[in-house]
Amino acid sequence: MRNEALVGYLLHQRPYQEKRALYYLFSQQHGVIHGVGKKGAPLFMPLQLFATGKRDLKTFTQINIASQDSLQQNILKKDSSQEETYQTGIVVEDDAATILEPIPYENINGQHQYSALYLNEILWRLLPTEDPMPTLWLHYQDSLRQLRQPMTANELRLCLRQFEQHLFNELGFTLTLTHDSMQDAITPNCLYRFLPDVGLVAVSHSAAESEHLESTTGQTVFGGSDIIQMANTGITDTTLNSWSKLHRHLIDHLLDYQPLQSRLLWQQQQRYQ
Repeated sequence: MRNEALVGYLLHQRPYQEKRALYYLFSQQHGVIHGVGKKGAPLFMPLQLFATGKRDLKTFTQINIASQDSLQQNILKKDSSQEETYQTGIVVEDDAATILEPIPYENINGQHQYSALYLNEILWRLLPTEDPMPTLWLHYQDSLRQLRQPMTANELRLCLRQFEQHLFNELGFTLTLTHDSMQDAITPNCLYRFLPDVGLVAVSHSAAESEHLESTTGQTVFGGSDIIQMANTGITDTTLNSWSKLHRHLIDHLLDYQPLQSRLLWQQQQRYQ
């Protein structure tokens, strides 16, 4: 690409030389793109920029916070080869990346920041590079919009579980909850363990023994009645705990059981409250 206009959200950054940073950008046009630009780009804000480069690491220039009008126009705009210059009311005086102000959005504050950091971390660690995912990009944008609003603890968890489900679908992981690994129908009185590479496997343990099985083997165990309710109602207040347990196990598997820094930060914050 050469001086291609992109819209996206910054997922992660690392220092790169004295005044520059290595950015992981989740772009609407090309999915996750790695690039180098001037330090100072904010998290959780829609950014407009230009990207140049044929290799994996691009050069990002003229990084601006997108106005709400221009962002909406970009979402509605179909495929176009015409290069666009973004107007935000402030002139960029050089080719270095520049963050424009004032910021036209309320940022994510308080404990919701930990949730937003979590979304960012699972995206930059799990998504392939330069693989367009415009539908997931819109779901991510909507999740950030929700995180800017006051939410109850359950509403926050619902927001995260719903986004995780969109991510799994995009990565090709479809959770089958109507049949076990042997293609037998889920029965309400049976217990099942969840193995990410296999699916739901029936086990002949009592409910009391299921807790011991989980703690000693690390396998996630569900009651058949809970699974049937999950399949029938989706992610709701009543099934939220079961979905949270299932999603956590799958994400840990996808990350090869490497710890999430955002999760550790959240746990530390809860410990000191």
